[in-house]
Amino acid sequence: MPPSILITGCGSGIGRATALALKQRGYRVFAGVRKITDIEQLKAQGLEAIQLDITDALSREKAITTILQLTGGTLDALFNNAGCLIAGAIEDINEELMNTQFAINFFGMVALTRLILPVMRKQGHGRIIQNSSILGIITMPYYGAYNASKFALEGWSNTLRQELRGSGIHVAIINLGPIQSKLREHSFETYQQTLAKQSSLHTHAYQKLERSYFHPDKKNRSIMRNPETIMKDIIHALENRRPNIHYYIGFPIKCLVFLKRMLPEKIFDWILTKI
Repeated sequence: MPPSILITGCGSGIGRATALALKQRGYRVFAGVRKITDIEQLKAQGLEAIQLDITDALSREKAITTILQLTGGTLDALFNNAGCLIAGAIEDINEELMNTQFAINFFGMVALTRLILPVMRKQGHGRIIQNSSILGIITMPYYGAYNASKFALEGWSNTLRQELRGSGIHVAIINLGPIQSKLREHSFETYQQTLAKQSSLHTHAYQKLERSYFHPDKKNRSIMRNPETIMKDIIHALENRRPNIHYYIGFPIKCLVFLKRMLPEKIFDWILTKI
């Protein structure tokens, strides 16, 4: 029987690329997507697409029930990939936006994982892979809501890993930097629709943010990784007998993690202003 995996956020980017790569590798992939239109596209690519809105309790329960019926009650792996990025100064991010950021990046993920943990406990094994970010380790201005949600994910995931020791269930965290995906596009839509940029005290900084993040030049685009390039690390996290706790994707990310550990915070903050 092929190993089974549920991947959330398969509408595009990392989720879809991972689903297709693992299907080719022989996995039985359940590709979770929120939109009905995405389901038809994924089915056309030979994937078992499941409608799943991780922020909705009924959607989560229905998706897991469906998967377990199809597998006979087992699930070997979960890749918590779904996420969003809400950019803006902390002063400009209202409660509704902050709640949205955490509902998708943290609380939905927590609730979904808790539904699957009893299944993995019963079968005596499982892999949980968390799609985090370098911004779950370091902070950068104007990504405060996203930073906070990813720091929460990191803390929760590390605690879960410690609590699952000896159970046969492993938790691994993928720490990404800039990636080619629709995350940026969707983030820009939210940014345009919700932030009162012209009346903000951070108007000048927003202009720089738009140039560097939302509309990157050739230099900034050159450091963006293709989603397919992280497959080696995901496969290692799924299949190695002793998966890493963290997978730092790419040399620039590894450098930032090293500098964060070695340098005083004020010096590291200064370095971040030069990026």
